[in-house]
Amino acid sequence: MIQIRISRPEDIPRQRELWQLAFGDDGAYVDNFYNAYYQPERVLLLEEDGVVQAMTAWFETTFAVPGQGRYRAAYLYAVATHPEARGRGLAGQLLAGADRIFREWGIPAVTTVPAEPSLHRFFGWNGFRECFVDGQFSAPREGHGIRTVSAVLKRLTPEEYRDLREGLLAGTAHIDLPQEALAYQAGACALAPGGGLYALRTPHGRAALCAEGMECGGLLVKELLCPPEDLDWVLERLPGLLPRWSFAWRTPGGSHPFGMLKWLDPELERSWDWDSTAYLGLAFD
Repeated sequence: MIQIRISRPEDIPRQRELWQLAFGDDGAYVDNFYNAYYQPERVLLLEEDGVVQAMTAWFETTFAVPGQGRYRAAYLYAVATHPEARGRGLAGQLLAGADRIFREWGIPAVTTVPAEPSLHRFFGWNGFRECFVDGQFSAPREGHGIRTVSAVLKRLTPEEYRDLREGLLAGTAHIDLPQEALAYQAGACALAPGGGLYALRTPHGRAALCAEGMECGGLLVKELLCPPEDLDWVLERLPGLLPRWSFAWRTPGGSHPFGMLKWLDPELERSWDWDSTAYLGLAFD
């Protein structure tokens, strides 16, 4: 028998097992989720004959669409199925069960960032459509000398980062992340030397950037927001400001398919312009 249900604290060891098997994340990374964000209702489980075989966590977010409205949105995260239970459609049943729960809770939209390109097709089969794009860039380290500057990165609290982020994204359709979600991100950043949520004073305003560790030991600037005319100015100075920077960064305004959207409200689904795009950007990938 299949049951879709809200997690319980006693399920945590099984959830961690599924997470490790699906994504290979180490203990410190998963610890950060359970210490910074987890509550039982924030993880949904598929139980088959009394055994938890699939899970998804979700973040409470807001889809902010200028000129239209602000919509409560569930951002699915860590969708995982036990390897021995794959190929039987359990993940699809979990997603359908999550939709029912979100409708009961008055959540009209669901978003997700597939962990790899092939999973865009899987989520497409389950009602999601491409919506969120970004720009993903990298540059060779050679030829980029460290510029001596007086600019300083200021480390921000999750609340401060959210305030700055929302100001920089005003006028852009985007996912607004709450302080709790950004606290989780801050914890992930702190796992690597130099990682963090930062602000930088630029010639025409302020920049916000989130730096997180990579497997190679460098830092990915997984979100870089600034006045458009200041982007090159920021990039020229980052090698000196973030010595472990990998010369890889993400920004809004690109065309790289990144996240997907599903409307649970039929009226919103019918009225949505699927030729339009939005920015999710700061995914917990």
